[in-house]
Amino acid sequence: MNFNFLLNNYSGKNILITGGTGLIGRQVVEYLSDINCNIKVVSLDKFEIIPSGKKANIKKIYGDLCDFNFCKEITNDIDFVFHIAGVKGSIDVTKKKPASFFVPLLMMNTNILESSRINKCEKLLYTSSIGAYHPAEIFKEEDHDESIPPMDFYPGWAKRMAELQVQTYKIQYGLNNFSIVRPCNVYGPGDNFDKKNAMVIPSLIARAVEGENPMIIWGDGSAVRDFAYSKDIAMGVLKTLISGTDSFDFLNLGSGIGVTLKDLVAILSKIMGFDYKFDPSKPSGFPKRVMDIKNINKINGYAPIYSLEMGLKETVDWYKSNIEESNLRNNYFNEN
Repeated sequence: MNFNFLLNNYSGKNILITGGTGLIGRQVVEYLSDINCNIKVVSLDKFEIIPSGKKANIKKIYGDLCDFNFCKEITNDIDFVFHIAGVKGSIDVTKKKPASFFVPLLMMNTNILESSRINKCEKLLYTSSIGAYHPAEIFKEEDHDESIPPMDFYPGWAKRMAELQVQTYKIQYGLNNFSIVRPCNVYGPGDNFDKKNAMVIPSLIARAVEGENPMIIWGDGSAVRDFAYSKDIAMGVLKTLISGTDSFDFLNLGSGIGVTLKDLVAILSKIMGFDYKFDPSKPSGFPKRVMDIKNINKINGYAPIYSLEMGLKETVDWYKSNIEESNLRNNYFNEN
């Protein structure tokens, strides 16, 4: 069913995927690689991905989305734009290096959205973030209040600015072909596995591979999060570009299932064979952050198919075979 969906909607199209070597972008490329279409993959990573499909014409372009002229060039003659490129890091690095999040996110988002508008691209899908929501335990599109600051302060505001940019296009130009999704905590192949600034899952995997045993984990393990595998998220992205968001400004994109950190670590320990201890003297973060995904399911049928254990096994296997790739990733947190 998914292949027929892709064939019917993407065949013959000129497609731009920013961040196409990253966590979600590479899975979008993989899904489209066996469709007769033309794909531009734009990234600052110093490597190329090799998708399994053989029908798509795929071209890797190395370039900086903070350059407006470059963005106008790459969006010329493009039908569909997937703006997935972003900056991803831990809570700690967000606090210590907020400019490394805020400034490039603002620049690349503004440039790609405006370039796509100027060049009259047929459709665009922008990936925002759960961090753009104000604090809550269950996140519903209907409950979003723009007057309340986002949970992830600096990156959250940067994501919201791009969402507002899309809103201005609707108001001023009647432009209704730019859609937005807010993904949850996404993990999978191609993630940032740098222990100094990675999110919880890739950080735990990298520490286990390096032999940290027992592993000391901050908090008491009670924090609940919504973890979604990148292959599921990529299919949601592909569906939403075609369907749009109906009457909503954006759609949630997650697993819809809350998992405690304690259960997450237990599954990873079973897969990778390490011992661990929680340190309750350290902060645990927000008690609960889970997405309600009923609206996206109703609008375009999105429904995750990967269990957490299935996704984690694939991610661990991929990382063990591709550790060297991490050294070739662009790192926004290196001092400039």
